[in-house]
Amino acid sequence: MDRWTEMQLFVQVADTGSLSRAAEVLALSNAAASRHLSALEERLGTRLVERNTRRLYLTEAGQAFLRRCKSLLADLREAESEVNAASVNPTGQLRITASLSFAMHHIAPLLREYTQRYPQVTVHVEAANRYLDIIDNNIDVAIRTREMEPDSNITIRRLGETRRILAASPRYLARHGRPMTLDDLCRHKLLIYTYANNPNELRFTQGGQTSVVTVRGLLESNDGQVLRAAALDGMGILIQPTYILYEDIVAGRLVPVLDAWDLPHLTINLAYPSRKHLSAKVRSFIDFMAEYFERMQYERKWTSRFEIG
Repeated sequence: MDRWTEMQLFVQVADTGSLSRAAEVLALSNAAASRHLSALEERLGTRLVERNTRRLYLTEAGQAFLRRCKSLLADLREAESEVNAASVNPTGQLRITASLSFAMHHIAPLLREYTQRYPQVTVHVEAANRYLDIIDNNIDVAIRTREMEPDSNITIRRLGETRRILAASPRYLARHGRPMTLDDLCRHKLLIYTYANNPNELRFTQGGQTSVVTVRGLLESNDGQVLRAAALDGMGILIQPTYILYEDIVAGRLVPVLDAWDLPHLTINLAYPSRKHLSAKVRSFIDFMAEYFERMQYERKWTSRFEIG
């Protein structure tokens, strides 16, 4: 027998003075209600309700137990109410993880707008260039640039697609010249991101043609911001997603090179545990990011080629 149902029934019996009316309130048959009450008394080893042909009344033990039952049921209703409110109204701490570059360029600038819209949510951003385990690290939402998650319990929602491009500062190009062919890359200083798939092998496509270029870096790093800073300082040509370099290119701080060639594109996804029973804070952030990406037309910007003047 369900203990919560037993307690609810006992409280209803005490309040209504009738087993049949208590059964009606809880949508139980009279026989089921009688079994619940008997099971409760048998488990406690004491009589809680005295019955005669005219009425029911509580024993002394029943009166003491009634006070505890009402307190417990009130606590349960309050707990359920709090959880229900959290599923409807965004509240609590939201734990997000993304690469340092994505966090700097596309999370940090949005936090003021997001927290103004949802003031009951506090945000923890875990910047990491390796993919953290979502469950083990208690992550609510992760921003990934991979198509699939190895854990089938993780749901992904696509935000958009981005090219990976080669770019260098005008100062570097003025000093070393602009590479005009893929073969020219071997004569240039490259800045390599070590967490890329096969970082020393660049697979270019143009039309139906594919060319693989093996490269060595003047500078290697596991963080895109280190490479970006080096490129801005004129150290060499870096290979990074457009979502990191777009503003630098628009402002003229960096210039795309060999832009007619494509490197494999990256898909930007939101990853989160289970699509069922999402908390309001998680749902709010997922929808907020999707709305932001659509409003900014990022996929169109990040997959387009740049016009080089």
